[in-house]
Formats: sequence, C-alpha cells, structure tokens
Amino acid sequence: MSHQHVHPVSSRPTPADVALPPALPYPDGWAALAFSAELRPGTVLTRQLAGEDVVLYRLPDGRLRAVRPYCPHLGAHLGLAEVQGRDLVCPFHRFAFDPDGHCVRTGWNTPPPKAGLSHLPVREVNEAVFVWRHHDGREPDWEIPAWHVLADQPLRHASVEMPGYAQDVMENSFDLGHFITLHGWPQGELASPVEFDGPHFHISMLVREKFPLVGMREVEVEVDGYGLAALHTDIHTRSLGLQICSLVMATQVSPARMQLRQAGRFALAEPAGLPPVVARAVSRTATRLLAGPIFSRTTEFTSDDFPIWSTKKYLFRPRLAAGDGPIGAMRHWARQFYPPDHRGHLPAPASLADRHDRHGRPTPDGIGSLR
Repeated sequence: MSHQHVHPVSSRPTPADVALPPALPYPDGWAALAFSAELRPGTVLTRQLAGEDVVLYRLPDGRLRAVRPYCPHLGAHLGLAEVQGRDLVCPFHRFAFDPDGHCVRTGWNTPPPKAGLSHLPVREVNEAVFVWRHHDGREPDWEIPAWHVLADQPLRHASVEMPGYAQDVMENSFDLGHFITLHGWPQGELASPVEFDGPHFHISMLVREKFPLVGMREVEVEVDGYGLAALHTDIHTRSLGLQICSLVMATQVSPARMQLRQAGRFALAEPAGLPPVVARAVSRTATRLLAGPIFSRTTEFTSDDFPIWSTKKYLFRPRLAAGDGPIGAMRHWARQFYPPDHRGHLPAPASLADRHDRHGRPTPDGIGSLR
C-alpha cells in the first residue's frame, strides 16, 4: 500500500488541508503536541491544535509552558521568541514575559504595560506533552495517567502527519475484524467485556500470532484509551518472555488533518537456569540489540492503517456487520468529547448487525475463538 498521504510533522497545515470540509468537529480534551525529548530547556516550539497555533517552551528549571501564539503588545508570533533566563522574550520589541505570563520589561527599559500571555493547561506525562482544549473554555476535568515503564531503556518515538480524524485512531481498537483482514492476525477475540469509565476505556484481547522461527504463540493484549487523545497498549507473549508497551496519540490539527505520535519500549524476561547476574546481563544485551527491530515492527503494524485513515470517509451511519466489534458502543462513548450540538452523529448502537450490547459485550460470533 502507498503511504503517499503521510508526511513528517509540520508546524501548520497547507492551504489545501485547511480547505478540506470537516466531517467531525474538533474533539475536546487533552492532545499530544510533542515528546518531552523535543523540548530541552530553552526550546521554543510551534505546534498546531484544532486549527490554531500553540507555542510550547521549556524554562531552564524544566517547567513547561503552553501559550497562545501572539504577543499582546503588537501581535508578533511568539514561536519566534527565545527563552532568556526565566522569561520568554518577543522577537519584535523584546518585551519579556515571566513564567506566569506577566510582562516584566520592554526592549527600551520603560515601565512594562499591564499585559500578559494567555496560558493553556499543559501536562507532561509518559514522556509526552499534552495541551488541553475545550470548546467552551472549561478547565481540565480529567487527566491522562502515568503508565508503567518497562526496563530502563530510552523511549523510542516517531511522528507523522496525514489527512484523517483522531477518532478513527481510537476506533481502530474496537474494529476487531480489521485485525484479521488488514493486520493478518490468524485468530483473536475479546477476552472480557469492554469497559467504559468516563473518559477511559479498557479492552482485553487474546490473539494468536505467528513469530519467525518459533511459530504460533498466544498473545495477551491490553488496551487503555483516554479521551480521543491517547492509547496505551500492553502486549505480552508469555511463552517468549516478551512484553511490549506502546503509546499511540492522535491530535487533530486542522479540520481534516491529524498528527500521529507513536512511542514504545519492550522488555525480555531473564532466562531461567542461569545465575542471576548472567541472566540479567543476557536479558539486557538482548533488549538492547532488539530494541530497534521490535520498535520498527510495532510502528509498521500501525502504519498498515495509514493509507486507510488518510483516504477513508467518515460515515455517520455505517452498515455494521457481525464480527466488526463494538464500534457502535465506542461511538456512543465518544459523544462526550464533542460539543452538544454535534453529538447526534454518534448514536448509541441500535443495529443488530453490531452484535454487541451497549457495554461492548460480544455475542458468540466474535472474530474467531481460541478455544
């Protein structure tokens, strides 16, 4: 499949992207705009969120700030600013703003005006930087939790940009059928009912996957989603002692364009039958040698979806079929992240073709039984 619609992350979309008609409104909640490693002390970045620029910067003491992009003096873009000590300094007239956003000096040492920067809620969690946006301006009413960290290796990450919708990325976790037809899983099923709890959902799957040299193995997959912003997936192949953790974070940057950030770590269990020191050394060496190939395989798995996401049309009333998975239940849950006057396009599942109840419990004709 061609990935011709997928591009590196940019600071703002092209005019052609802005002209695309929105099928969905911008979702409310947290959105990932960068990885922590991209914001060293003193760094200033401009990123897009919901059609507007956001300026991110890190102070020398490590604290992060997210501000609206224009200087309140004469409107210069603060993405061109620089961090000097504790202050963000505008490039136009050298007005300086302290960590609280207050103007503390001008470029010619006259008394500064009573002007300030407009801060946005920002969180740094799971080595990613999230900014909060809500259609009615409310403050954050839920958080993205810190997930566990595997091993002691650095987080590997990648970012791409493409046409599409953040909801499609999250909905993918519920689309059980496509794991067989697109990703080639020989077998798979929900291990327990899907759980919805406010902005959070949890999915447990049990699948079989063919590994090079060792053949078919049973794999446990645990997926946690928060809002339409972040997926954390734990993949555990106990027979191989292999555990992979991955993050997938989709951000709507313009009406029909998204940025996708992926990150991951993995760990290998220490081999049995060896002295503890030797077993630990073997595990660490294997982890270091395999880190690149395993991360590449994880991102390749997701990239199979890129041509689909970047060219598909969002259907408000899809004709679902047995074996699809609890897509209707997911869409009902997703309604909470849109303005009230746009929620009608995400109805609760009513069609028998969905074959799942409102809690995501599958009927017997799932995507293939392991038992």
